[in-house]
Amino acid sequence: MAKKKKRESIVESIIAGIQDRKGEKITVVDLSGIEESICQYFVICQGSTPNQTLAIEESVDDTVRAKENRKPDFVAGRTYAHWIAMDYGDVMVHIFTPEDRSFYNLEHLWADAVIEEIPDLD
Repeated sequence: MAKKKKRESIVESIIAGIQDRKGEKITVVDLSGIEESICQYFVICQGSTPNQTLAIEESVDDTVRAKENRKPDFVAGRTYAHWIAMDYGDVMVHIFTPEDRSFYNLEHLWADAVIEEIPDLD
């Protein structure tokens, strides 16, 4: 039986930040085994409204700064907050509203990646 790969600390911190603001449908896309991928991980989630996506982005920023002493290299999409992208170099965080997540369907762009669904908190 194959042993499950341990996620990087920053990915765990990102997940904690998302869960702190009740982000849902968290998906971790492990791109580390794909040559020439743009990063090591995508962490994708959704908030029900633009206000919630902004709250999730702020929570991820605060949590990663506190736990990892890192800040994002770049954040895009805060103006309309339907799709916020946070670039941590080796990890990209994508925070969507449900409609935009369904439309862009990022999880399925990387068919050869390892995809892990994180259960929603109750």
